[in-house]
Amino acid sequence: MLIQHTGDRRWMMTILLITVLSGCASVTAGPITTPAAIFIIVDGIPADVLENTATPVLDSIAGKDGYTRAFVGGEVGGATQSPTSSAIGYNNLLTGTWANKHNVYDNQVGDPNYAYWDIFRIAKEHDPTLHTAVFSTWTDNRTKLIGDGLEEAGGNKLDYAFDGFELDTERFPHDLLANYIRAIDDLVTDEAARYVESDGPDLSWVYLEYTDSVGHGYGDGPELTAAVQHMDGQIGKIWSAVQKRQQAYDEDWIIIITTDHGRDAKTGHGHGNQSERERTTWIVTNSDDLNEHYYQTPAIVDILPSIAAHLRLKIPENIRNQLDGQSFID
Repeated sequence: MLIQHTGDRRWMMTILLITVLSGCASVTAGPITTPAAIFIIVDGIPADVLENTATPVLDSIAGKDGYTRAFVGGEVGGATQSPTSSAIGYNNLLTGTWANKHNVYDNQVGDPNYAYWDIFRIAKEHDPTLHTAVFSTWTDNRTKLIGDGLEEAGGNKLDYAFDGFELDTERFPHDLLANYIRAIDDLVTDEAARYVESDGPDLSWVYLEYTDSVGHGYGDGPELTAAVQHMDGQIGKIWSAVQKRQQAYDEDWIIIITTDHGRDAKTGHGHGNQSERERTTWIVTNSDDLNEHYYQTPAIVDILPSIAAHLRLKIPENIRNQLDGQSFID
């Protein structure tokens, strides 16, 4: 029979006690979850239209505190003032800067300044293994604004892209009322929901265009209301996929939905100027970590630092110092 010395027994008891206490601490702290983020731009929906339309999915995502009015267009009369137009708004969000920095002033995206990094470049710089994806009804979002694959824009930043369908006129023949855009939006939505549920990318962007097409075609009225309600159903598919991911995996998802501009107050057909209605947008999110800034009419440029905060991204100091936005996520 081997006999353990008293000193050995005390040493073993000490190790056992440390192990038990460490286990208790781990249980108390709870599991560490992996953050994931998806942001969605639905084009050209002024805040008043959204607020007066039944949107049960967005209401469910927002819960009690997750809806706020926001703004685009920079500072009226200041250096950051810019047209309230689509590509400008997208890039305000993507880079966290106003147009006087990123240099996109129209939908032609002629000469973007890639010195102001987009959120995907920031994510890949932080961790090249982060899984990124884009689902878009407009190909220029990937090729020009993000500049995926361009050396000056940071090279390859997207692991998965689902776009280009507006260029396929055989499958989606163009019509004056832009019903083909609705069909593409539906396709993009379905793929985004499928891919989110199956692959769970760390960072995703979904862009849907049809609401803006209806606004241009019909202006304010029942057609725009119906388009917003259809959009709400599309978001529902993506939201369902996000919820399934959260139930099946240790993932902490933030979803942020916004729009790129409002519409003119007279008819709702146009946008691009600095009227209050064209500048007034909105943000919907499921985040439980919203700070006071969220309820003080945040800007579209505040979304990038908020996503970065949720994903715990380390932004290079020179890029962080260039940002015009501030996080509304603690």
